[in-house]
Amino acid sequence: MSSAFTLLGVAVVLFGGTWPVTKAAIAAGATPVWFAVSRAGLAALVASVLLAALGRLRLPVRQDWRVVLAIGLFQIGGFFALAHLALRVVSAGRTAVLANVVSYWLIPLSMIVLGERVSARRWVAAAFGLAGVAVLAGPWAVDWTAASELLGHGMLMLAALLWSVAIIATRRWPPRRPMLELLPWCFGIGTLVLAPLALVVEPQGGIPMAAWPHMLAVGAVAAPIGTWCVIEVGRRLPGAVSSVGFLLVPAVGVILAALWLGEPVGWDMLVGGALIVAGVVLAARG
Repeated sequence: MSSAFTLLGVAVVLFGGTWPVTKAAIAAGATPVWFAVSRAGLAALVASVLLAALGRLRLPVRQDWRVVLAIGLFQIGGFFALAHLALRVVSAGRTAVLANVVSYWLIPLSMIVLGERVSARRWVAAAFGLAGVAVLAGPWAVDWTAASELLGHGMLMLAALLWSVAIIATRRWPPRRPMLELLPWCFGIGTLVLAPLALVVEPQGGIPMAAWPHMLAVGAVAAPIGTWCVIEVGRRLPGAVSSVGFLLVPAVGVILAALWLGEPVGWDMLVGGALIVAGVVLAARG
């Protein structure tokens, strides 16, 4: 259990920093979907080279293809596409909050699909965490009459649902081989999903040289390592615990977006962060 919480901490730091870096890349001229393609494609390349060097690069066994497809299609292809497109109209901090709130999907899905029982303390933990997310998201600061903002927020909620489906798949069908060995294929499928979308949505898009450092940081480091950590946490911890733990990602994302990009800082960050941390502590204690 302790190793799972260590992996959770690594995932929180890496994924919390991903959205401010991505927003900075877009500000430097990168287009969102092509950045998502580079993120998935570079992660596939890095994971393949690493496994080849270790002599562990091989095709997944037949039983593992269900998990590979679920992660590649939903967690990487679908999630990346929706979240990166939403960045066009939603701030990096808000994207980090809403795209990573799997609690409102993962807990009910775990109960329905996996038959998990959620203790009263963990329900309270989820309530604390979601209250913190509501404070961080600042719904009072959203122009609910703007169609583009409504669409962007809806895309982020759908992205969180797709991520939750992938987590449920890894728990419903535990892979026979280590997840590290499946990552190149997961990212490869995600790249195949994203590339045609980029050609259609952003035919003139791309990634200029000014955004290459951001691309390398996200694609070569955060994406492969962070995704592996997230998958392992989802497999090892109960749905109620992992979903509340993932709420730390938006808290870190909001803080980094404020420090690096100068996005507004206020009482909502302190209160929201405190509520999320309280929820994580309660969930960890059962």
